[in-house]
Amino acid sequence: MTDATEATGRNSLGRNGTPALAGFRLAVGLLQGAALWWLYRSTNGGEYSRVSAEHLSWPATVPELFGPLAMILVMVPVLLLAGAGRMRIRTLLFWIIGATAFLALLGWHGVAAQSPSEYGPTSRPPFLPWPMPLFAAAALFIGHHLILPADLERKWIAAFPTYFDTAWKAGVQLALSIGFTGAFWILLHLGSALFKVIGLEFLEDLIEQSWFSIPVTTLMFAVAVHLTDVRDGLIRGVRSVALMLLSWLLLLMTVLAAGFLVALPFTGLQGLWDTGSATALVLSAAAALIILINTAYQDGREDNLPPRVLQWAVRVAAVLLTPLVILAFWGLALRIGQHGLTPDRIIALACAVIGAAYAGGYGYAALEPLTRKGLDWMQPLERTNVLTAGLAIVVILALFSPIADPARLSVADQVARLERGVVKPAQFDFRFLRFESGKAGEAALQRLTTSTDPVIARSARNMRQVKDRWEDRDIGTPDLRAQYEVVPAGARLPEGFDVVLPATDVRYRMCLAEGRCVARSMDLNNDSVPEVLVATDGAIQLWSRNGQNQWAQVGTWSPDYCVRRPERPDLRKALREGSVGVAAPQWPGLTADGQRTTLHFRPVCEPGAAD
Repeated sequence: MTDATEATGRNSLGRNGTPALAGFRLAVGLLQGAALWWLYRSTNGGEYSRVSAEHLSWPATVPELFGPLAMILVMVPVLLLAGAGRMRIRTLLFWIIGATAFLALLGWHGVAAQSPSEYGPTSRPPFLPWPMPLFAAAALFIGHHLILPADLERKWIAAFPTYFDTAWKAGVQLALSIGFTGAFWILLHLGSALFKVIGLEFLEDLIEQSWFSIPVTTLMFAVAVHLTDVRDGLIRGVRSVALMLLSWLLLLMTVLAAGFLVALPFTGLQGLWDTGSATALVLSAAAALIILINTAYQDGREDNLPPRVLQWAVRVAAVLLTPLVILAFWGLALRIGQHGLTPDRIIALACAVIGAAYAGGYGYAALEPLTRKGLDWMQPLERTNVLTAGLAIVVILALFSPIADPARLSVADQVARLERGVVKPAQFDFRFLRFESGKAGEAALQRLTTSTDPVIARSARNMRQVKDRWEDRDIGTPDLRAQYEVVPAGARLPEGFDVVLPATDVRYRMCLAEGRCVARSMDLNNDSVPEVLVATDGAIQLWSRNGQNQWAQVGTWSPDYCVRRPERPDLRKALREGSVGVAAPQWPGLTADGQRTTLHFRPVCEPGAAD
């Protein structure tokens, strides 16, 4: 047992396992459950809907209060459970006050920045925009395990083994406590089922009551935290086994990452960019390497040195982080250049910045003179972990506060692109401003209603009248004719087809991206009346006049499903080159009671034929 661990019990709550500490944790669990049940009851028992908003009671009637309060009551008691018996009372008190203020700021801003429309994205309790609560929880976990080691050692910056010991122990303890609580509910439901088969439904009725289920859940979690704290040796044993197993996965992940990077010069980057999630993929790979590197390095002590093969895997993996992070920045730069900023891209950029800090520190540690052995191997990694943990908290605070609000920054960038002509009004996402960017988007939409561009102004005014984000309404008069290619060059489509279309028309939605569709006029049924074929990369649509002399889609052709994707025809190219023609049907149509029917053919592929 380390000296830091010996110091954990030296406060007024006593050592782990004492009745005073057990009673405190049980009281925290019960009080947390009661407070959460009170919040839940104010939402009309979870039966909230748009038509029953008037049935809410305080504090659910005040979203700016309810959102922060929900985060505080969920997360702060967990900090109390984790800090009791370990931190000094004074330190714990200041930490709880600071964490409460942190959550209050993030929760208040997250709710206050949203649109007040009852159809907005945060119209339901707890009114919090995702993924802010997840990042807030991560920041609290990091902050708790920066403060606890410092308090244990009575230093501003503790020794790295203490950081490692407290953080990884807490991670295992949290997982076991959640598992214990889940097992409790599985057994409770099993018991209720047993009683129900003999005609006794009291237990089933009891666990369906929120006044029971919420407090008992928080109480069981508190019990689990205390039990795992009492058996400190057991937790360390589980942690050691988990770290040992995970550390050997570093070999696999290092080989995969290295193979991926080595293959890129031969395969090119286009396949990676075409996924649409290149940044998320490479950042996930980098995050996996960072975690696995730490499972192998552990606390850096001589008695925890991994085998020589893992030491080399750690060095190689640390170097691989840099090209992965560079790829993440590259992918982000391409997407931002093409489509501008969005909240998701800003959050991804923040994650890439944190990844760059890890990559720089780990790369430096790996490229130190390789003759260094013993306690000094990869030692700069320790300083990198501590400094980057602090950086992560600062970045999270900036992202989910007015400092660097992703919605505000995205709105400013997207509107600037529209006003500069980088994106056409027909392609601009006015719905993002109305429903997905809060008050910043609403303000920008209001300003666009006075734009000197009549299409922009009309679209903005019409979008402001839309009440539901899923409502399919014509918000303007975008010119579809600029959105697809008419072939052959110089040809014109039949009268009435090549017109300005509303946004609800399927041709507009299908051909929104410029150059995505190819259109050709052909008389397919020899009635001297031309039809129109419109090709995307996956299908060809047939358009013809209906009985009301209006253009309507009457059918679609798709490539043979049994043909592998690389071998399927390029439909746009085929229509552009005139190699699309009429073919007799393999099976004739039928008539039934005078009604004509056609066969809907469903191919059965040979094994392995389709992908």
